[in-house]
Amino acid sequence: MASLYEGPVQALIDELGRLPGVGPKSAQRIAFHLLKLPDEDAHRLAKVIVEAKERVSWCERCFNIAEGYLCSYCADERRDPTIICVVEEPRDIVAVEKTREFRGRYHVLQGSISPIEGIGPDQLRIRELLRRVDGDDVREVILATNPNVEGEATALYLARVLRPLGVEVTRIASDLPVGGDLEYADEITLGRALEGRRSLDDTDA
Repeated sequence: MASLYEGPVQALIDELGRLPGVGPKSAQRIAFHLLKLPDEDAHRLAKVIVEAKERVSWCERCFNIAEGYLCSYCADERRDPTIICVVEEPRDIVAVEKTREFRGRYHVLQGSISPIEGIGPDQLRIRELLRRVDGDDVREVILATNPNVEGEATALYLARVLRPLGVEVTRIASDLPVGGDLEYADEITLGRALEGRRSLDDTDA
């Protein structure tokens, strides 16, 4: 199919269209918005994107975003290292932190099990989680994956592989709406879900 616009414009639309949740029409609308920006605004946006790519990486312990070896949560000695809250994405940590109910450490899976999308346990940071639990003095792992089909499947799988390590495995309570994402939950509801977490036993996996 021939390009609808001149080379650089079409290239910009194509790249924007590769972003999650951005369809062809949205990509076109964003592209023309960017073209209307003053030069200094466009250059500032380009600069912060490049800087983020150059300076931000993954925490080598929990796989949250970080500017150095460890993220701010792993580097904070005041946090309880014996409790790990497992989330799907770094943005979920922000949602949990807003509740002010959790003072342990985190582990970011960087996704969830989704056979439809070809994502299995090997594509997630599960091996790293098992190494942390097996090697550190961890007493509880809280599974705070999203309350949807993929999140539940991921939680059940994690409970099954964590249980032989002798750690208590809990799941956040079902206060959250089914099919939702942690990042969209209000802090009161998510706080109650954390506070009311339940232990996962053999009947759950």
